[in-house]
Amino acid sequence: MRLSDFDFDLPEQLIALRPSRPRETGRLLVVRPGEGMDDLTVADLPSLLQPGDALVFNDTRVIPARLDGRREARDEGGGDGHAVAVEATLHKRLAPDRWSAFMRPGKRLKVGDRVRFGAEADRACDGAALDATVATKGEGGEVELVFDLAGADLDIAINTRGHMPLPPYIAAKRPEDEQDRSDYQTIYAREDGSVAAPTAGLHFTPDLLERLTAAGVSQHFVTLHVGAGTFLPVKVDEIADHRMHAEYGEVPAATAAALNAVKAAGGRIICVGTTSLRLLESAATEDGVIPPWAGETAIFITPGYRFRTADALMTNFHLPKSTLLMLVSAFSGYETMRAAYAHAVADGYRFYSYGDSSLLWRAA
Repeated sequence: MRLSDFDFDLPEQLIALRPSRPRETGRLLVVRPGEGMDDLTVADLPSLLQPGDALVFNDTRVIPARLDGRREARDEGGGDGHAVAVEATLHKRLAPDRWSAFMRPGKRLKVGDRVRFGAEADRACDGAALDATVATKGEGGEVELVFDLAGADLDIAINTRGHMPLPPYIAAKRPEDEQDRSDYQTIYAREDGSVAAPTAGLHFTPDLLERLTAAGVSQHFVTLHVGAGTFLPVKVDEIADHRMHAEYGEVPAATAAALNAVKAAGGRIICVGTTSLRLLESAATEDGVIPPWAGETAIFITPGYRFRTADALMTNFHLPKSTLLMLVSAFSGYETMRAAYAHAVADGYRFYSYGDSSLLWRAA
């Protein structure tokens, strides 16, 4: 299939810049392939599931991974002698003192450059500094940063200096603020490491989780640390030529055992978010058994893929020409999702990270 097969017209005003309040009041488009669609709200979710069903959540926690700073002036003979303002979006931790990061403007950086992050007013003492050296430089503005701090000290400094890494389609329209520190985080987040939120989970509240438990729906957790590569555009015409960035994930033994028991008892598995689904599919055996699993996954799911785990997927509405639109088209069917997205646009659903949600049942 070609990239143009996953394009559609989206009015700019449908891009949500703030989430629904309360979170569970967001709209929910229920899509049943071959049967039709229903317009409901996320608060209706308990009535759509059955006792014995299982929800799978991604409990990764978003870190304030966007850092503003400046490249220090180079020594004589190093070329450009002036300091340059830069922005880093941390992508993946490589070691206690090392991160892979996307840098802008990447072309102004060389191996060996020193970068100072944070405002000078924050540097009351040397211990408050957040400085790094460019160790390697790859294509597309990706670099390896070696920080002067390591471990917990580095974590604290990033948390203090960093900004929540709002998606580009929100950040281009308004600045990040303190409200985003809570809005762009699920209520069950506990494992630090993501630079983008698993946004389907942003709709859940303590009350909704309690009502799901009362309805006999169990809740289970996996961890997939979402990287900044999730925002990179697909640049190839033939989607089979696209290569995904790898992300680290874990399926705990207790979660694997519980989900296998749910399936054996005739219950259904509902993944909350494409991250949870991608992780289960990365872990599962050919016959659909889910073992404990840990490692990196670069799984790329497109129409024609045979799913082995989830019966349903709860997910927000995705970008045109995105890998996530390809995934949902594989899950519920290409023509089904074209119709669902046309309905969502016509009916004024809110799109992307802070937008409305959908509950997609798997195509036969």
